[in-house]
Amino acid sequence: MNAPQEILIQNRGFKYGDAVFETLKVNGTKILYLEDHYFRLMASMRMIRMEIPMNFTMEFFESEILSAIQESGEGGPSYRVRFSVYRKDGGLYTPKTNDVEYVIDIKSLEHELYLFNETSYEIELFKDHYICPQILSTLKTNNSVINVIGSVFAEENNYQNCLLLNTDKRIVEALNANVFVVKDNHIKTPGLDDGCIKGVMRRQLIEMIKLIPDYTFEEAKVSPFELQKADEIFLTNVISGIQPVTKYRKKTNEHTIAKDLLAKLNLKVRLG
Repeated sequence: MNAPQEILIQNRGFKYGDAVFETLKVNGTKILYLEDHYFRLMASMRMIRMEIPMNFTMEFFESEILSAIQESGEGGPSYRVRFSVYRKDGGLYTPKTNDVEYVIDIKSLEHELYLFNETSYEIELFKDHYICPQILSTLKTNNSVINVIGSVFAEENNYQNCLLLNTDKRIVEALNANVFVVKDNHIKTPGLDDGCIKGVMRRQLIEMIKLIPDYTFEEAKVSPFELQKADEIFLTNVISGIQPVTKYRKKTNEHTIAKDLLAKLNLKVRLG
């Protein structure tokens, strides 16, 4: 629903990026990874000093999302939900209140399970601007200018995505996903201290990989040089699941491990 213009102008999420959000996938009436999303949202609100309402329980969070889906009129087996929380209107940089309001945006998805996309998916580094690695960079907030500019750059140059770098020139993440790099059977992803988003799917994959004896895993710094030596690169978020990268510069990548992990992820989704 479009907000009246005068409300939009005063909204602190619009004026100052004073908002945090969660993007969730809902299959029917089941919210995937509900606890992870809820606790990440609560942690984000506390981090930016929002007042968390007493009734803002996980049950309330779940109920509001499912009610919004029912009222939206969107049809489909699955839904993409954005749950945005912003501080109430008032004040300039200093808010008049730390009380919050929220809005829920719903879009239908065609599939409940994650599909394996084997079409061409080429990435490049985005080096016009850098992420300063700090705890705020790990949060999902409305301050997404680098992601927007990077997405424009990717579209202008016919890339499907770009990887962001931090001020130490290390790999952080993709424009809309976390990144994993594979060499032999060793899987590696940048740590939170490098500034990456504390992704819900990232956490799911890390927990799953650690239980598979065929693979070793490491959270560690990833240099751009490692990308050219990697056997596989794949991106993760809760909407697409696992997206294999087919090409980085002149290197064509495999996707055997990404395909195996996606099958295991879908099994977990089925079993609930």
